[in-house]
Amino acid sequence: MKLARATFTPGVLGGPGFFGGMFELPGGYLKPVLVSSCDGVGTKLKIASVMGKHDTVGMDIVNHSVDDILTCGAAPLFFLDYIAMGKLDSALVADIVKGLSTACQEVGCALIGGETAEMPGLYHGKDYDLAGFIVGIVEKDRIVNGLTIKPGDAVLGLPSSGLHTNGYSLARRVLGETPEALSKVYPGFDRSIGEVLLAPHVSYFKTLQPVMSDVKGLAHITGGGFTDNIPRSLPEGVSVRINTGTWDVPPVFELIQSLGQVAPEEMFRVFNMGIGMTVFVDPSHVSTMLAAMPQARVIGEVTAEAGRKVEIV
Repeated sequence: MKLARATFTPGVLGGPGFFGGMFELPGGYLKPVLVSSCDGVGTKLKIASVMGKHDTVGMDIVNHSVDDILTCGAAPLFFLDYIAMGKLDSALVADIVKGLSTACQEVGCALIGGETAEMPGLYHGKDYDLAGFIVGIVEKDRIVNGLTIKPGDAVLGLPSSGLHTNGYSLARRVLGETPEALSKVYPGFDRSIGEVLLAPHVSYFKTLQPVMSDVKGLAHITGGGFTDNIPRSLPEGVSVRINTGTWDVPPVFELIQSLGQVAPEEMFRVFNMGIGMTVFVDPSHVSTMLAAMPQARVIGEVTAEAGRKVEIV
């Protein structure tokens, strides 16, 4: 309860402990639009269980959810979590909630409730599941929907911290998921591969919020990689060319590709390959955007080819 209360904003009227969380919409909006999303951490939880480290997966689900609604231009208002396990482990739950609280405070999002379910017939041993539900807000005339994206527009990429929350089924198959496998330190790495895999999902809210007026569209690179996510942000009549070599691919992806003999096209379909968010902007705004976001790279351009395709060259 204390960790949740640390996230409360002025809009919170009722938080954890009651049967429903209550939140009063902030004033100042002419035509406020609510934006919602729900998701889970996925099989990254398997790595957390083997490593015995659960204080970052809460950060994962909050940051993932914040990034999802950010693609519409929305700022987060409040968040709810769902934690399920075979037998209640209060210490484990406390670690998860610590991560939830930390990430919510970073973006001014209230953690107003959730559910902790004990289901011994469904979950066994150290297995558990974690999902999150977020609601954000955006002024109607500031919704980001990609409809103004046109041929010649630039595609910027913001770096990821690693796998984020997707691709772990393939990663676990290639790298293993035993304590011995995850404790291995590969050449060129300064920490165990388990620690690399648990790097928290990046939130791009603070980075992008100051420049949203110049953003035409955003694509959060999650499950489905480049090939499935970028088309979701494109209007009819255009496609995108992504130029590999314009950013540094984190070594964890090169390791997975090498050890698993994974085809390049499959890597870009499953993983973010070091780019967690793509940003579509007019060419005249590129220099301003790069000055505001020095970590960003120009990684491609919008083309006149119909079909909302993604060509990776």
